[in-house]
Amino acid sequence: MKVGIIQSSYIPWRGYFDFINSVDSFIIYDDVLFSKGSWRNRNQVKTRSGLTWISVPVNSKLELPIDRVLICKNIPWRRKHRGLLKDSLQSAPFFKDAICLWEECVNGSETTISELNIKLIKTICAYLNIATPILMSRDYQVKGSKTERLIQLLKKSGATTYLSGPTAKGYLDEKLFREHKIRLEYKTYDYDPYPQLFGNFIGTVTVLDTIANTGKDAIESLTSKTPSIIAVE
Repeated sequence: MKVGIIQSSYIPWRGYFDFINSVDSFIIYDDVLFSKGSWRNRNQVKTRSGLTWISVPVNSKLELPIDRVLICKNIPWRRKHRGLLKDSLQSAPFFKDAICLWEECVNGSETTISELNIKLIKTICAYLNIATPILMSRDYQVKGSKTERLIQLLKKSGATTYLSGPTAKGYLDEKLFREHKIRLEYKTYDYDPYPQLFGNFIGTVTVLDTIANTGKDAIESLTSKTPSIIAVE
């Protein structure tokens, strides 16, 4: 069984959903420390004047795991995000699909950034017909740090193959995968452009851009053209 493990992100880019669609089981790794300036509570949209950050305000002064970080209640971020998404995407042919997906998730009772992210991720997966089971790392109660912790999580989840993001190659201890006989692959993110507003194509923006411009055909725009790189057989 191929398992992928990544931290949650706020309305992530198309590669995140390609990653989910590439595994048999996807584990959200949110029982690790939240880091400021990461993708956990923000993403980017493309506007007439270029890329703009869209961030959910959170209470992150204390060192807390991602799934314990609270969304700020006293800042009207939803109104700001709604306006920014409308200004950025309303001319796209499937804008209604994209904004409805977002609206469906942000008006609920979620109190942590992790809860909000997971609701958005699951809702977008359903729209894209991605049926991969989505699980939480905290439910496995693993300990340790770095690669050893990942190995524990993979073994408890029944994984025979681990799909990793490409940036992890710089810090994963690949020999541990050999010792535990777990195949290791690094995901590639190699995509064709799709029709997009406002000049030259930028592919790293939120998947809502992909959906607003391509609708249900978005699934065809988020399949990498090159296979994963096998690091450990």
